Amino acid sequence: MPNNNKTPYWKHRLHEIVYEADTLAGKRFDLILLILILLSVILVMLESVTSIHNRFATEFDILEWIITGLFTAEYIVRLIAIKKPFSYVFSFFGIIDLLSTLPKYISLFLVGTESLIALRALRLLRVFRILKITRFIGESNFLIKALYASRAKIGVFLFAVFILCIIFGTLMYLIEGEPNGFTSIPRSIYWAIVTMTTVGYGDIAPQTPLGQLLASVIMIMGYGIIAVPTGIVSAEMSIQTKEIDTNTQVCQQCNTEQHKDGAHYCHHCGSILNDEF
Repeated sequence: MPNNNKTPYWKHRLHEIVYEADTLAGKRFDLILLILILLSVILVMLESVTSIHNRFATEFDILEWIITGLFTAEYIVRLIAIKKPFSYVFSFFGIIDLLSTLPKYISLFLVGTESLIALRALRLLRVFRILKITRFIGESNFLIKALYASRAKIGVFLFAVFILCIIFGTLMYLIEGEPNGFTSIPRSIYWAIVTMTTVGYGDIAPQTPLGQLLASVIMIMGYGIIAVPTGIVSAEMSIQTKEIDTNTQVCQQCNTEQHKDGAHYCHHCGSILNDEF
């Protein structure tokens, strides 16, 4: 009995091209998309330079409409190529794609002097296109997983650092006081945070020997503290790399990625990854 639920060949092929990078066509599609993203971001940056924008405003507008049209076509194709379009629409990349495409269309309805500020904000939203590049970096998945797995440890660590800043800030307020720029405990805590993170703006500085001694201790602690989150994430990344090898196969049903090499079924919804024709 024929399988009426089998994905049409054209749709399966389209899905392979736009969602995966295992085929030559998929790699070419990703390369073209990557070039368009970089070009669009360069245009946004150049538009922010007043002299360049005033001289090439028309050319920038034409190029932006062309790029917006291509990104719109890509968005529509991605919706067509997947069985459940909403799984893409509400995914991270789906939201980024939408945010980076809509501003040009919205600007058509926001005209007039009163909307210039809104238009400027919409222009800046196009920088979200740079986030689309992460879909081409396979190793970014390991970093995302490692950061997610480390969230509890990093959260506890940051909370502990914040408590230290409160303590040191309060001590510095008691030692230095208002005459030396430490006018309040919150301002002193701000100084402690800036010092512990080794930023050191220099807008406030301790003047007394005891205050300078305490500042030295905080600076030395800062170097050690900075290394802690790196160690936490690195440990999690080493664990992630020991897991099973994955490929670029994306489920047509639920848009789940990171499947085991040679897998025939989605590890999330159980759907067949590759229909046999």
